[in-house]
Amino acid sequence: MSSATSSPVLDQLACVLAERRHADPETSYVASLHHKGLNKILEKVGEEAVETVLAAKDAERDGKLCDEKHRQALVAETADLWFHSLVMLSHLDLDHRLVLDELSRRFGVSGHDEKASR
Repeated sequence: MSSATSSPVLDQLACVLAERRHADPETSYVASLHHKGLNKILEKVGEEAVETVLAAKDAERDGKLCDEKHRQALVAETADLWFHSLVMLSHLDLDHRLVLDELSRRFGVSGHDEKASR
C-alpha cells in the first residue's frame, strides 16, 4: 500500500479501470485498449501527449494566456493524457499511488538534484 494521500477521483477512476480491464472489448473502450495490447496503449499516450503540447502552445500567445476556449482545450487534453497514462499503468499492473508516492518523495528536493540522481 502506498503512503501518499491519493485523490478520490484518481482512486475512483482506478477502480473503474480495473473493472473494465477485462470487460467486453466491443462495449468498453478501456477493455478494447487492453485487448489491443501495450503498444496501442502507448500509441494513445503518445498521441495525447502531443495533443496536450499543441493545446498548451495554443493556450499561450506572446507570453500571455489566451481565451477560456483555449484554456479549456488544454485542460481537456491534459485529462485525456492522464486518463491514458492511468490505463497504461493499469495494463502494467502498477498502482497510480506509486506515482503519487514518487512525487511526494521529490518534495523538498531540487529538480536539478533529483534529475542528477537518476
